[in-house]
Parts: sequence; structure tokens; C-alpha cells
Amino acid sequence: MVIKREMKSEIFLLPVVEEFFSLQGEGYHTGKAAYFIRLGGCDVGCSWCDSRFSWDKNLHPMINTDDIIDHVVKSGTDSVVVTGGEPLMWNLDYLCSELKDKHIYTYIETSGAYELSGIWDWICLSPKMNMPPTDQICKLADELKVIIQDKNDFGWAEKYRGLVSRKCRLYLQPEWARFEIIIPEIVEYIKRHPVWRISLQTHKYMHIP
Repeated sequence: MVIKREMKSEIFLLPVVEEFFSLQGEGYHTGKAAYFIRLGGCDVGCSWCDSRFSWDKNLHPMINTDDIIDHVVKSGTDSVVVTGGEPLMWNLDYLCSELKDKHIYTYIETSGAYELSGIWDWICLSPKMNMPPTDQICKLADELKVIIQDKNDFGWAEKYRGLVSRKCRLYLQPEWARFEIIIPEIVEYIKRHPVWRISLQTHKYMHIP
């Protein structure tokens, strides 16, 4: 079932939680410099979410997309990561088209629960049990990043491994609060199933955004 994103009469405004220029801390592009745009609004509701402050879209100002793009250009970056919250609750066509016109690479991190909008050089899909992703985005994902909180999550990871394309990169990422407990399980699992790689939240170790 495709869940329709929130529609607005004006697609040029987006609820911005924060913007910052930093390094990608996790997944395939770990260590790469990028400008991050965190959008407000999320109804997926993961119990372990480390960005709950982004859930309520009404707490964050609606910013003109042209102003956001101006911030990106002034940063000097060649890459933008759009994250959330759940960024696909919003129509991202205009944001992406303007960034692409300026020869800036576009990356998104999403649960995939909402219909895809925007033009993306890289789609990182992180499926959540509360609101599973659409079939469309599973087929388009460049990276599958599954958060592992307990042993039951390995089965969830394998389910979506079977739904993404063969070229999709596969990552298991320990839930931060249970890192010490779950990391030995992930290590052993990857040794038995070497198609997977581990993703660590290196930005938290570096104490950067």
C-alpha cells in the first residue's frame, strides 16, 4: 500500500529541523563530506529513534526551499543528504531539481513508507516494522540499512534483502543504546552471512553532528 505524503498548496516550503555541513557518519558513504538537511515530521514512531525532536512538524519553521538551496551553495558542498524525521512526507521534487541544476549530488535517508518524490543519486532505505516501505522504493534503493535492536531484526533484514535489487549494498547497524549487547550478535551474523556489512554511527564517536 502506498501512503500518500502530506500535500501542501505550496511545495516550496519545508519544515527544517536543522541544516549543517559535516561528514556522513554511517552506511556506504561514511566519511564523505555532505550538507545535511533534516526535515520535520515523522509518524513511523520507532521506540529507539535518536531524533525524536524531529517528529512533530509543527515545532519547526517552514523555510522557503530557495533559501535552503542558497545555504547549500554557500557551504561549498557537492553533496546533500536529506533526512528526518521521515523526509518523504514532503514533496521534494523542487528541492532536488534545483540542486541538480547546480550540479549537486542528492542523497536521501528514508524508511520508504511514503511515495518517492525527488531525483536522487543515492537512496538509503532503512525499513521499519511500524510502517513498512513501498515496493517501488525497495526496487530503487542503492543501500539497505537495517537497524538491529535484537535477534528478531535479522529476519526483518533478510526479508528486505530479498526485495531490493542485487546491486543494493547491504548494511546492519546496531541500535545505539544497545550497542554493547547487540554488536557481538551482528559480528557473528555477518561472519555467517558475508553478503552483509556492518554500519557504525562513527559521527557519534567523533562528536560531530
